[in-house]
Amino acid sequence: MSKPSNLVQGTLDLLILKILDLEPRSGWAIGQRLKQVSNEALQVSDGSLYPALHKLEQQGWISAEWRNTENNRRAKIYSLTPPGRRYLRQEAANWERLSQAITHVVRLTEV
Repeated sequence: MSKPSNLVQGTLDLLILKILDLEPRSGWAIGQRLKQVSNEALQVSDGSLYPALHKLEQQGWISAEWRNTENNRRAKIYSLTPPGRRYLRQEAANWERLSQAITHVVRLTEV
């Protein structure tokens, strides 16, 4: 299982922003969704997830508010802000370029 320390710096932020681009979620739900869509290849500890959420909130890319969940429990729900959506588009494009470059190198064969 990959851990955030093994990911390229900033990748966790990108993943969180993308998950929140689809719908607001609690921190717990973000971690679960990441695990689900990655077929459990990516699992983020609370010790990595919540500091990342706090940092993204401080940067103005996400906002948070306390709400009651479907289970009638209070949870902090995170949402993507308009500046966060712009940042996500920019970083997703950067990620595409980087991942394509890495793929080219990994598939390199001697001729």
